[in-house]
Amino acid sequence: MSLRERIAASTIWPMLWKEFIQMRRDRLTLAMMLGIPALQLAMFGYAIQTEVRHLPTVVLDESRSSESLALVDQLRNTGNFDIVGYVPDRMALDQEIRAGRAMAGVVIPPTYLSDLRRGRTAQAQVIVDAADPLASSAAMAAAAQAGAARSTAILSRSSGRAPPLEVRVRPWYNPGLRSAVYIVPGIIGVLLSITMILITSMSIVRERELGTLEQLIVTPIDKTSLMLGKILPFVLVGYVQMTVILVLGRLLFDVPIRGSLPLLYLMTLAFIVASLGMGLFVSTVARTQAQALQLGYFFLLPNILLSGFMFPREAMPVAAQWLGLALPLTHFLKVLRGIILKDVGVVELWAPTLWLVVLATLFIALSVRRFSKRID
Repeated sequence: MSLRERIAASTIWPMLWKEFIQMRRDRLTLAMMLGIPALQLAMFGYAIQTEVRHLPTVVLDESRSSESLALVDQLRNTGNFDIVGYVPDRMALDQEIRAGRAMAGVVIPPTYLSDLRRGRTAQAQVIVDAADPLASSAAMAAAAQAGAARSTAILSRSSGRAPPLEVRVRPWYNPGLRSAVYIVPGIIGVLLSITMILITSMSIVRERELGTLEQLIVTPIDKTSLMLGKILPFVLVGYVQMTVILVLGRLLFDVPIRGSLPLLYLMTLAFIVASLGMGLFVSTVARTQAQALQLGYFFLLPNILLSGFMFPREAMPVAAQWLGLALPLTHFLKVLRGIILKDVGVVELWAPTLWLVVLATLFIALSVRRFSKRID
């Protein structure tokens, strides 16, 4: 018998035919297999960009002269700095950067104009939030280039030989521009997302496939208690994971912990519940564990790629930034990096924490409602 005849006579063909028929009948799984990758490719290919420009910038202009305005315009014209406001003093500038409302600040001292007129080297300072090395490195280079360009323009119309202007760039929070300082806090949120979403997305589906869901239905436990009972044990798991990463990050990568750990643990609760609620909602939608796994990754990948963990949100299109606001990890990263790297408190973090509470409540409510419909 030839090789072709042996292949044609193989018993694998009936099995393959059976699997294709079963796949065709399970239209939801087939649609997920084909549609989800295409949708994610279009979304991520459009949203993910690595060139960071237009950093929100505040200005402390104590000179209030035409020369100081010219320097600000020079910085704006680089395209790396968007002037979002002027602040009255240094404390207000520090507060804007600490709270994350600005990623850069320009400080022009009151002696700026008088130094230029007297032929002395005038100084200005550009402060950059260097917690994200990718976003800050381009801004720091642009600030130095803008200072050199402005200095050349001033020198061309004067007879002095000394450099008329010096722009000092000062990176905050991560002066060494070490990527580990930025990545390790984000890994806490990513690992919690993976664990919470994928594990809970399988919970209700597993009960249904094992035939134990009906036993849960006939018990006197109400739906809300059943949903909460499904997720609360994983809250402890999430805290254990976070503690391990914090300890290893400090020991292995020398990541500083500048803020309050009790505050961090308290605010983490909202994120854990929101992630568990998202996974639980997936579990009430899917009918098989394969569907739950695919839907879990459908929610998980945007959490990682659009939240600012890997790619700066400032470089994303506006539509992608708005989409990122619906993801729990986007807001939790602000909490993590704010407390760990910047030592910020409740005043600066109330907005992302409120977002997390709203998302947690929404996903839990949707899960309870969806589960109620399934068992009626």
